[in-house]
Amino acid sequence: MPAVSKGDGMRGLAVFISDIRNCKSKEAEIKRINKELANIRSKFKGDKALDGYSKKKYVCKLLFIFLLGHDIDFGHMEAVNLLSSNKYTEKQIGYLFISVLVNSNSELIRLINNAIKNDLASRNPTFMCLALHCIANVGSREMGEAFAADIPRILVAGDSMDSVKQSAALCLLRLYKASPDLVPMGEWTARVVHLLNDQHMGVVTAAVSLITCLCKKNPDDFKTCISLAVSRLSRIVSSASTDLQDYTYYFVPAPWLSVKLLRLLQCYPPPEDAAVKGRLVECLETVLNKAQEPPKSKKVQHSNAKNAILFETISLIIHYDSEPNLLVRACNQLGQFLQHRETNLRYLALESMCTLASSEFSHEAVKTHIDTVINALKTERDVSVRQRAADLLYAMCDRSNAKQIVSEMLRYLETADYAIREEIVSLKVAILAEKYAVDYSWYVDTILNLIRIAGDYVSEEVWYRVLQIVTNRDDVQGYAAKTVFEALQAPACHENMVKVGGYILGEFGNLIAGDPRSSPPVQFSLLHSKFHLCSVATRALLLSTYIKFINLFPETKATIQGVLRAGSQLRNADVELQQRAVEYLTLSSVASTDVLATVLEEMPPFPERESSILAKLKRKKGPGAGSALDDGRRDPSSHDINGGVEPTPSTVSTPSPSADLLGLRAAPPPAAPPAPSGAGQLLVDVFSDGPAGQPSLGPTPEEAFLSELEPPAPESPMALLADPAPAADPGPEDIGPPIPEADELLNKFVCRNNGVLFENQLLQIGVKSEFRQNLGRMYLFYGNKTSVQFQNFSPTVVHPGDLQAQLAVQTKRVASQVDGGAQVQQVLNIECLRDFLTPPLLSVRFRYGGAPQSLTLKLPVTINKFFQPTEMAAQDFFQRWKQLSLPQQEAQKIFKANHPMDAEVTKAKLLGFGSALLDNVDPNPENFVGAGIIQTKALQVGCLLRLEPNAQAQMYRLTLRTSKEPVSRHLCELLAQQF
Repeated sequence: MPAVSKGDGMRGLAVFISDIRNCKSKEAEIKRINKELANIRSKFKGDKALDGYSKKKYVCKLLFIFLLGHDIDFGHMEAVNLLSSNKYTEKQIGYLFISVLVNSNSELIRLINNAIKNDLASRNPTFMCLALHCIANVGSREMGEAFAADIPRILVAGDSMDSVKQSAALCLLRLYKASPDLVPMGEWTARVVHLLNDQHMGVVTAAVSLITCLCKKNPDDFKTCISLAVSRLSRIVSSASTDLQDYTYYFVPAPWLSVKLLRLLQCYPPPEDAAVKGRLVECLETVLNKAQEPPKSKKVQHSNAKNAILFETISLIIHYDSEPNLLVRACNQLGQFLQHRETNLRYLALESMCTLASSEFSHEAVKTHIDTVINALKTERDVSVRQRAADLLYAMCDRSNAKQIVSEMLRYLETADYAIREEIVSLKVAILAEKYAVDYSWYVDTILNLIRIAGDYVSEEVWYRVLQIVTNRDDVQGYAAKTVFEALQAPACHENMVKVGGYILGEFGNLIAGDPRSSPPVQFSLLHSKFHLCSVATRALLLSTYIKFINLFPETKATIQGVLRAGSQLRNADVELQQRAVEYLTLSSVASTDVLATVLEEMPPFPERESSILAKLKRKKGPGAGSALDDGRRDPSSHDINGGVEPTPSTVSTPSPSADLLGLRAAPPPAAPPAPSGAGQLLVDVFSDGPAGQPSLGPTPEEAFLSELEPPAPESPMALLADPAPAADPGPEDIGPPIPEADELLNKFVCRNNGVLFENQLLQIGVKSEFRQNLGRMYLFYGNKTSVQFQNFSPTVVHPGDLQAQLAVQTKRVASQVDGGAQVQQVLNIECLRDFLTPPLLSVRFRYGGAPQSLTLKLPVTINKFFQPTEMAAQDFFQRWKQLSLPQQEAQKIFKANHPMDAEVTKAKLLGFGSALLDNVDPNPENFVGAGIIQTKALQVGCLLRLEPNAQAQMYRLTLRTSKEPVSRHLCELLAQQF
C-alpha cells in the first residue's frame, strides 16, 4: 500500500490509521472500524456525488480495513470507477483495491476488463504498466482469455517503453503459468527471443524468465535463444566487455541475469554449433577462474552473488556431461567448499558432488575427497549436511573403496539421526555390501552388524535379501550359520536377528552341529530362550524352525514335541500359532521318516532377479536414489553377488526421440511372438489378449512379482519370505488445468481401450485397460524418450469436484526415477460407484535436466466403459423404448459426419462404445439399434440407442434413451463425437 504523505492530503486516512494503532483492545478496534465502515457506507450511498479524491480516500480506508483481517462487502464499484480517472494516484488506488479484493468470479470483471483495455490502448506507459500489473495479480482465466492475445503484441511492439515491455513479459509469464492453453504461439515467439539482446536490465531479465518457462513445453520454437543466451552471458562475465557493467551487485555484474541465463541453457542439450559451444565453454571456464580469485569484498552479499553464479555454472556443466576438463575442474572447486565455514556452501557442494559422482568423467575426481566427506559425516552439526555426506559416500562407492565406506557408514549408524537411519544408511549399507562384496563372509558379517546396531531401522527387504543370498550360495551357508549362532548368544538380541537366526539355523544348522558348543540341543535351547520375547510373526517362524529341527536332528524330537504339545501353544489365542502347533505336532507324530524328510527338505534356491533392497531405494526420492549404483554407470571391477550380468551403457539401446518408444502405434499381431529381451523393446506386446482373445483381469505385475518370491508352503513350512506390497499412492493435490488437447485425446479412447494417450519429445504415455461390470483395471506405461534420466517422477490421479463419491480409483506408486530410454508401469484399479459425467485427471510431474516438467491429462475413463451389452428381441426393445418416453429421458442430436460413412466402421465403433447391436429390430436396415446396461455399485442404468445415417446428406441422427437425464445427454455427446 502506498505511503501516505502530506502531499497526498489524505489526512483522514492518517488519523484513522493512528486511531486503530492506539486501540487498547480488540473490542475497541472493532468498534472503531464499524464506526468508520458506517461512515463510508453513508458517503457512498449519499445524494451528494463524491469527487475522485474522496473516493480514493475511502477506498484506501476499506483496503486498510481488509488488510487488518475484516471482511469488506461494499466499495467495489467505487474502486472500479477510479480506474477511469486520469490521475495516477486515483487510478493506482483503484487497481490496488481490485488486485487485492476483487474475486476472479466477480460480476465486475467485465467492467474491469473494459477499463484495462482502455489503459492498454492509451499508449500512456504508466497506465499500461498499472493495467498489466492488475492482470498479473488477478490472473483469472477470464482475464487471460480477454488479454492473452494483446499482451504478446505489446511485448514485441517497437514503440513500447522498456518499463512496459518488462511488465508485459512478467504478466504473460503469470498468465502462461496459470492457463498455458490461453497463450497463443505465433510469430511473436521468434521476436521475443531477441529481447535477450535488449539493453534494459529489467526487460532482458523478465524476458529470460518468460522464455525459460515457454521453452519447456515448446523447445523447438525457442531453439534460437541458445546462441543469444550464450552471447549475452559471455558479454556479462567477460572482463573486456562493458555489457551491463553498470548493473553490479557488490562487484558482481548482473548476477540474477547470469543465473537465469544459465538456467535457460539447462533446458537444452549442448549447442550443436561449434563456435557457440566454444564460446560457452570459454564462458564457463571464466566463471570457474573467477571463483579462484580473491574476493573483492568481505561482505556476505558479494560471496552469495558470486557463488550463486558458480553453482548454476556447475549445474550446467553437470547437465551437459560432455566436457571432462570442466567436470574435473567443477569437482575440484566443489571440493574446496567441503570445508568452508558456511554450512549452506558445504551442503550445496555435497549435493552437487552426488551428481558428479555418476559421471564417468568425474567419478575418480570425486573419490579423491573421500576423507573429507567421511570427516563431514562424523563431525557436521547440521543433520541435513550429514545426510548429504552419506549420499555422496554411497554415490562414490566402488569396489576399490567399498570396505572403507561400508565400515564408516556402520560406525556412523550408531549415532545417526533416527529420521535417516533406514533410508540413508541401513538400505544403502545393505546395497553396497551386496554390490561390492569381495567375499560372502564379509557380506554376512556386514548385514548382521547392521541388524545388531540398528535393528529397529533395518527393513524387511534387508533381512529377506540376506536369507535369499545365503540360501543360493552353498559356500557361505556354514559360515552364516556359525556367525548367526554366535550373534544370538548376546544377552540383548534384536528381533530381526532372531528371524534371521531362526531361518538360517532351521535350514543349515546341521552344518555346525558337529561342534559341541553348537550341538542341536544347544541350538534349540538358544532359539527357544528368545521365543517368549518375540512378536507373533517371529514366533510363527520359530515354530517352523522347530519342525525343521525334528528332520535335521531326530534327537530333539521329544523336546520339541513337548514344546508343541504345551497348552500355551495348542490353545494359543492367535489362530496362526495355534494352527501351526497342531499341524506340526501331528506331522511329527504320524509321518514316517522318509515323508518327513520330503516335506521338510531344504529350501530350493530363490530365482535370480533384481535386489528387492535396490528396488525399494529406487522408489525413494532424494539425490542418493539417483546415484551411481542406480543408473547406468558401473565400476568394471565390481560384480553382482548373485552372479548375474548387469547391462552396461554400451549394451543398452536408446531409442531416438522420434521412435515409437512404447510400441503402441502399431496394432498387435494376431499371434504374439515371445517378448524379445533387450532394452530396445521397452513395451513389446503389452496389448496382446489372453488365449481366448479376451483381456484378462489377472494378477498385476507387482502381484506376480510377489507371488514368485513366495516359496511353496506345503513342501516347506519355512516359506515365510515375501516382499511387501507397494505403498499406497499419495492423495490428491492441487494441479494445473488439463492441456488444450486433453478433450481430443480423451475422445480417442471412448470406443477403444488401448493406445497412446499422450506423446511429446520427452514422454510417451500408453494405456491398456479392461472393464467388467462396474470394475476396471488400467495399466499406464510411462516411457522416457530421451537419454536423460527423469527425476522426481510422480504421476497422480486427481478427482475433480465430487467425482470421488462417484468413481473410486486406487493407484500404485511408481519409481521416482525413469532412466533414459526406459519405461515404468502404473496400475490403476477402478470402481464405478454411481454414474459420473467428468473423468478423473492424471497429473504427471518430473524433472528433466534439472527443469521441472508438468502436464495434466484427462484419464480415459468414461461412463460407457461400464456398459454391459444386452440382447433383446424387437418386441422387448420397442416396449422398453416406449417406457422411456419422457422428454427428460431422451437425448437426440443431428450432426454432420466428420469421417467417411462406412457401415462396418460404424458397427465397430458402436460395439467399442459398449452396447450390443440388435439385428432385425429397426424397419430400416441401414439404421443401427443398440442396448446395454450401465453397471454401477449403487444402481443400474438401462440404455437404448438408435443411430440413423443419411449417406446422401452425410448426416447422422443419434437418439439415446436412459432412465437418467444427465446420462442420456452425456452418452449422446460422447458417441456423437466418434462419427
